[in-house]
Parts: sequence; C-alpha cells; structure tokens
Amino acid sequence: MTSYDCPMTTRRTTILADADLLDRLDRFARRTRTTKTAVIAAALEAWLGANTEAADLPFLAVGRSPNGRLSLDARSIVRRESGRRPVEPRTKAR
Repeated sequence: MTSYDCPMTTRRTTILADADLLDRLDRFARRTRTTKTAVIAAALEAWLGANTEAADLPFLAVGRSPNGRLSLDARSIVRRESGRRPVEPRTKAR
C-alpha cells in the first residue's frame, strides 16, 4: 500500500457498495490492521494507475521548427518514452 510522508488535503465522500463487498473490506482492514480509508485509497490508486491513459504532452509544440528534423525527432522520442504510439508520417497534398 502507498504511504504518504507529507500531509495531504483530504475530502470526505460517500460510496455505495454491495453489502458483501463492504463486509470483505471490513475483514481485510481488520486482518491487515489498517483503515478502510487506506484500503480504498490504495485500491483507487492501483485502478487509476492501470486504467489512466498517457497524458497529452502539450509542451511538445514549443519545439516546432519549420527547418530540420529536430522538433520531429524530439516529439518521437517523447512519445516513445511515454509509451504512446508513434504518429504515422503525413504525406504532402499535391
């Protein structure tokens, strides 16, 4: 589970869940000697980490240049490093 060394701003929310799921949550929290809040927060972090798309990289436009391949190469490298698929090269319209 994730532990946080710095103070975090928290907000209260209400969730609706099946009674069986809540019972399992209670048992797990007691067995692991943690809070239900910590279990739910860890589960949300894991789920969002696995299901969140790669962030757009809006700063890439800063390096665009009409001359040379420098900006194209930089964007290609950033896409590769961020796990995004490469963009197919555009063909010039005649």
